[in-house]
Amino acid sequence: MILSHQHRFIYIKTYKTASTSIEAALSEICGPDDIITPTSEQLMKHRTGERAQNYRLDHPLVPKRPLLKRLLRRPERYYHPSVGFYEHMPAWRIKAYVGDDIWSRYYKFSFERNPWDRQVSWYYYKTKSKDRTPSFETFNANKRKAYVENFNLYTIDDVSCLDFVGLYENLIEDFKKAIKEIGIKEKIAIPIVNVSEKKDVRGYRQYFTDRSRDMMAEWYAPEIAAFGYKF
Repeated sequence: MILSHQHRFIYIKTYKTASTSIEAALSEICGPDDIITPTSEQLMKHRTGERAQNYRLDHPLVPKRPLLKRLLRRPERYYHPSVGFYEHMPAWRIKAYVGDDIWSRYYKFSFERNPWDRQVSWYYYKTKSKDRTPSFETFNANKRKAYVENFNLYTIDDVSCLDFVGLYENLIEDFKKAIKEIGIKEKIAIPIVNVSEKKDVRGYRQYFTDRSRDMMAEWYAPEIAAFGYKF
């Protein structure tokens, strides 16, 4: 997640939409007062100077760390809401933290991806460190772990609250469109990072049975309807 006061934009980071690459690109143009949230140590290396800044926040709505975790001295992770601003932060929380004035004046954007294609990418991402990789069907049997919450990140009360949601399938052109709308004239290249090494190049459709195809259609009905995605 990036909030630039210098260029007056807010970028909301969704899952499996080249978001790490977009963050790396946008961090190059951020000023000293802009907010750049941290990510994993491995992915931070793709940013110039491993840049993350101004994400700590003293605000009454920032969740406090559970007392037990503090007593046990459990480490606070970069993705915990208690840090203030964090990656994959939902729009409603950003709006609450920055206030109506900034929220209404700044250009807000994000990206989405075909949910069936995205699910395959998510499967490889979530199972990459396992010694024994479960089947795609087994992975999706646990919705709590398999569900990708992108739609909830860029909507409030199930309605998109951003100025623009670009499509992963049209990444370069839609990124250029967002940059133009912000008013940035310099050329910004998107680096290729955080790409799964395991993904089968034959395409996402091969992973689905009729049942799992229809199950994804049910899980992700809102974004499928919003963007007209087809299997």
